Amino acid sequence: MLNKPLSELIEQYQSVVLGTQGANGYPFGSYAPCYYDGEKLYIFISDIATHAKNIQSLPKASALFIEDETNSQNIFARKRISLQCDVQKIEKTTDAYNEIMQKFQAKFEGGTLGMLMGMTDFNLYALTAIYGEATFGFGEAYNIGGEKMNCLVPRVGDSGHK
Repeated sequence: MLNKPLSELIEQYQSVVLGTQGANGYPFGSYAPCYYDGEKLYIFISDIATHAKNIQSLPKASALFIEDETNSQNIFARKRISLQCDVQKIEKTTDAYNEIMQKFQAKFEGGTLGMLMGMTDFNLYALTAIYGEATFGFGEAYNIGGEKMNCLVPRVGDSGHK
């Protein structure tokens, strides 16, 4: 599995499980459709959603990609990638917004994304991985590293987190 870049592993997913922290200090789990460009993860979400309110007040989130239970032979060994991220809103008036949204639309063609783009409460956020880990079965765990946090780095012993 080490030979695959992180983008090949994440591109197969259409959504990401998000973990954010609420104003009350408790974690909140949800999900959002996503697009990954090989360096950053992008989510397009409504300001009405709890996870949007959470990242607006504390711009950090965890992003989890996990193998479907029906595809795994062992429930304890599901393939997964977990990223701890800083979050930044991409303003609608920027070239970056238009470029990313075109790619988002291409990924989800035939969906309702075009309609949602016209709604004022939907915004684009970039999640930049600060650290993370990937597990592909027993004894097959990696840290996420590299200059752009998009490489799998073999774990040696119990290296823990940053």
